[in-house]
Order: sequence, then structure tokens, then C-alpha cells
Amino acid sequence: MLMGQGLSALICGTAVTSQYLASVYYLNTPMLQSLINYILLGITYTTALIFRRGDGNILQILKTKWWKYLLLGLTDVEANYAVVKAYQYTTLTSIQLLDCFIIPVLMILSWFFLKTRYRIIHYVAVCICLAGVGAMVGADILAGQDQGSSSDILLGDGLVLVSATLYAISNVCQEYTVKNLSRVEFLGMVGLFGSIISAIQLAILEHNEVSKIQWTWEIALILAGYALCMYGFYSFMPVVIKMSSATAVNLSLLTGDLFSLFCGLFLFQYAFSGLYIVSLVVILVGFIMFNTVPTLNPALAPASDEEGWDNHAAEFDKDSTQGCVDEITCAQAEQDQIKSQVNERQTSRVVINSVKM
Repeated sequence: MLMGQGLSALICGTAVTSQYLASVYYLNTPMLQSLINYILLGITYTTALIFRRGDGNILQILKTKWWKYLLLGLTDVEANYAVVKAYQYTTLTSIQLLDCFIIPVLMILSWFFLKTRYRIIHYVAVCICLAGVGAMVGADILAGQDQGSSSDILLGDGLVLVSATLYAISNVCQEYTVKNLSRVEFLGMVGLFGSIISAIQLAILEHNEVSKIQWTWEIALILAGYALCMYGFYSFMPVVIKMSSATAVNLSLLTGDLFSLFCGLFLFQYAFSGLYIVSLVVILVGFIMFNTVPTLNPALAPASDEEGWDNHAAEFDKDSTQGCVDEITCAQAEQDQIKSQVNERQTSRVVINSVKM
């Protein structure tokens, strides 16, 4: 629970820094912000894959699974881009509501592809969390904070739904990878292909905006803050997913919007509403309920350690058992040999006695 709320705090950091860039410095460059994050992931995790040996080496991974990670990187990049782009066409309220679409999509994808089986309490917990989101949106409306544009609501809402679906696909792939293969492999490949795709998309869509930036130390500092928050989020999310599930993590992230609103009370002079507290409590109650009973994941075989290597302890036990079997076999062979020698001696004595007689 605490780690999930830590992820929410990081999401809050990305939201606040993005809001600062957009409202104070009029800087709307989502691809530039994403590119910095992917480059950091590449420097850290892709480099680690380069120095690995065996099947975990980056060349071996690219030989067999390059197209899978290319699609995964494309999915992740476009999910980030779509939700940021939606702010230009629809309202914050619509985004907060429709972004919850990721939860049912995640549950459906997990049911079919990860063979996750949910119980009644899990569905009830999800409904409680969504009710908390409804309370948060109601508080926004009452406080007059229905921010954002409404120039093309249908397009904006469609972008949010597309983003939620893409995020769900990315999260399911992430859960499968970190529980069966390696967290470093997932982040290294996302960093590699995410950097390439973001750079291409930046050159096509945002080169004019980037060229017009009046660089100051404040802008550089805020961009660095955004990148570090996003880098931390990407780095720690696989850890939390490995301990729980993608659905549970996304339920905990529902509090991220609330944390952003609390920060907005001080930074952007948002109006306070008691419904914010109610919403936070309701979401946390639903999240706790969801995690009280574990889900069943027969399709997932958790890796033995952080890197997804073989279980050395199991191998040791197997070798030890095999060694014991070999020792028993040798002992039986020695006993058989001794018995054979005794029988030969007895036979020889019988023959000698017969000759004497």
C-alpha cells in the first residue's frame, strides 16, 4: 500500500511540473518530456543489458523478441502522448472519469491473457474505488475547477479512452514480463524503443515548439523534475506490480489526482472541498479491500529473483538429490559385488569338497 502511494506521489510530481510548464511558461511539449524519460531509462537499463552475458544480453533479446518490444514501446509512447493531447480538447473532469476505463480493460485483459481469476470482493473493491473517483470529480465541479478545453469534447474523450486502453495493454505486458522474465529487460527495451519512437515523433510533431523554447534555468529545472519523477515511476512500478498486480497498482494510482489537487491548493490556489478527503478515504478503503484477498494467477510463474534467472536453490536441491541417488546406487553396487564374491567363494569350496570326496 505504501509503495503504491509512493507511485501516486511520483505521478503527482509529473502532473504538477507539467502544469507549471503549461500554465506559467506556456510550454506544451509532451514528446520532449517523454523523450527525456526514455533516454534516462535507456542509459540505466539498456546499458545494463549490453553488459549482460548469455540469453539476457541485449543482442540475444533483440534476435528473438525485437518486434514484441517495438510494439510495446510504441504502445507506451502513444499512451503517454494521447492523454496529454486530450487536455487540448476536453475537460479535466472528463479525463479523470474516462481515465478510470483502464481498470475494467486491465481486468479483462488479465482474465484472458494472464488467466487471473477475481473474486466478488475484488469487483466490489473496484466499484468502491470508482465511487471515490466520482466523489473527486464532484468536488471539482462544486469547486469550479473543471479546467481544460472543450473545443472538441468527443475527440478529447476518445483520446482518453485510447490512452487508457493502451496503458492497460502496456501494464499487462509489464506484469507478464517482470513476473516471468526480468524487470531490467522490460525497462531496458522500453527505454531503447521508447527513445527511438519519441525522437522520431518529436522531430515530426514538435520540432517547431522545441525550437521556440526560451531556455532558462527554471524551465530546465522543472523539466529535470518531471523527468526524475517519471523515471522513478517507471523504475519502481515493475517492483510493485511484481509484488501485487497491474490492476492493484492502478487502483492505488487513483489517489494521484487527489495528491495533485492537494498540491494545487497551495501552488495554483485551487478551492478546497471536503469531498476531496472523502474521496481519498473511499479510494483507500477500496484499495485495501482489493488486496485483502489475493487473486489467482495460474499462468504466471514468478521468477526466482529480480533478474528472472533460474532458481539456484532448486538446482542445488536437485543436484543434491541426484548425488544422494548416485551414492545409494554405488552402495548397492558394492553390496552386490560383495555378495557375488561370497557366492563365488562358497561355490569354490563346494567344488573343492566334491573333488576331495
